Amino acid sequence: METVNSIIRLFCSLGPPTVKFLLDNWFLVLAAVLSGGALLWPMLSRSAGGGGVSTAEAVRLVNREKGVLIDVSEPAEYAAGHVVGARNIPFGSLESAKNLPTNKALPLILVCATGARAGRAVATLKKLGYANVQSLSGGLAAWRQANLPVEKA
Repeated sequence: METVNSIIRLFCSLGPPTVKFLLDNWFLVLAAVLSGGALLWPMLSRSAGGGGVSTAEAVRLVNREKGVLIDVSEPAEYAAGHVVGARNIPFGSLESAKNLPTNKALPLILVCATGARAGRAVATLKKLGYANVQSLSGGLAAWRQANLPVEKA
């Protein structure tokens, strides 16, 4: 309660000139708030789990922690090009897939063309009990941009 009183006293101490300035220049205040939000958005979305892992982090997980790459693209997309060594389990059949790793503690890196489908698939696999599931940020496009190996089926 004392904190609320302090805040009220602070606003009252601003006085009429400050309030008049804020009302007269509402567009500047709005621009400042929007630009601050735009600066904070990437940090907040990453901490909420929406970002995924970078290509370098994905390679590290595969090489050092025996991570498994799973491509959630449709079979035709997978055949057109996919990360070397990735298993193809389409997003629609993820819940009933038989070729998921039995060890639910292994790191799983989900890949699709852009990363959007893989991001949605993370939630599905977490519901199935997989603890360490992440999507590849930027998807196959980011993998190709990093000049990492891609193969066609």
